Amino acid sequence: MILKKAFTKILSAFLAILLLCVGTVQICAQTDPVLSGEGVTSEKESSSLSLPCASAILMDAKTGTVIYEQNADTALPPASVTKVMTLLLVMEAIEAGKIRLDDMVTVSANAASMGGSQVYLKEGETMSVEEMLKCVVIASANDCAVALAELVAGSEEEFVVAMNRRAAELQMLNTHFENTNGLDDTATNHVTSARDIAIMSRELISHPKILEYSGIWMDTIRDGAFGLTNTNRLVRFYPGCTGLKTGSTSKAKFCISATAERDGLSLICVIMAAETRDTRNASAAKLLDYGFANYASYRCDAGESVVCVQGGVQPECQVRYDEFCALIPKGMGANVEKEIVLPDVLTAPLSAGDEVGKVVFKLNGAEIGSVPIRATASVDKIGFGTLFCRLLAQFLLM
Repeated sequence: MILKKAFTKILSAFLAILLLCVGTVQICAQTDPVLSGEGVTSEKESSSLSLPCASAILMDAKTGTVIYEQNADTALPPASVTKVMTLLLVMEAIEAGKIRLDDMVTVSANAASMGGSQVYLKEGETMSVEEMLKCVVIASANDCAVALAELVAGSEEEFVVAMNRRAAELQMLNTHFENTNGLDDTATNHVTSARDIAIMSRELISHPKILEYSGIWMDTIRDGAFGLTNTNRLVRFYPGCTGLKTGSTSKAKFCISATAERDGLSLICVIMAAETRDTRNASAAKLLDYGFANYASYRCDAGESVVCVQGGVQPECQVRYDEFCALIPKGMGANVEKEIVLPDVLTAPLSAGDEVGKVVFKLNGAEIGSVPIRATASVDKIGFGTLFCRLLAQFLLM
């Protein structure tokens, strides 16, 4: 009789554990996920804005969505807007630990020989990486651009090879660089396009330090002995402008990559080959005005949730979804809906990073993007040995 009762308890415990592992009843609460994903592609208003320049583009910096374009893939000389790529490679070298902001750079004869816009470096003079960066961003210093290139790559020639390699990695399809600063008196095929400039500008401003420099109107170097004034007048006169880089030569005419932010919407505007400086600036302001007047940034925070797992060593698994951003028409944020596509119960085994569901965003019923929901940890499938140990432990506690 005692053995029969013991057997009954063992059988009951075994069935309870088995039901826990392979049952389909959810035993843990699922929280409402927070969403993430890519932006929605907006229509190109090419007919409503005819700008007095050879090419132009307006891009949402967060999602890369193009709002407006005008001959955006035409390859043209970019003048000093070239330095967006130069600055990008320098910032990536800093991020990788190859150089530091407080490193001192010794000026070569080659760097000191650069003409055009400059801070009149002398051969053998030393200046910190940070001061040289400010000179390039604020005053468009050709000599500092070359000095930084030589520091990073050993020579300007090797740095230009890296510039073209990085352009290819970013899928800048209409770009070929011949130098680091955009001087084009002797250049034969130093070109890029408005779209490619927007692409590399978006990559550059992912380094927040650059916007610290590009938003400065006036500064000094050499312990206050030499003044710097920003070549980008929009920084002072256009509300919300944060940078980024101007350029002009007789061949390239007047170019700009301008960045601005208002109410959480960050835009990149590129103007190429405008006839005058004022025309360039007015065109950039008009294009930015258009973007801010008609579009807004929709954002939903990242977050986590817990989902039950059947047949797993652990009974539940944490899942995660990243921040979601999208460009939407202004005033339509309340119309964005989210749909959570996620099973009530997941099945083991699971590996960390496995996509277990997704969150879909819709604006007025049309999908504008989605974000995957992924497991944050692995959950092995329960084996007989683990199941037996659990059974034994429960029996001993009876």
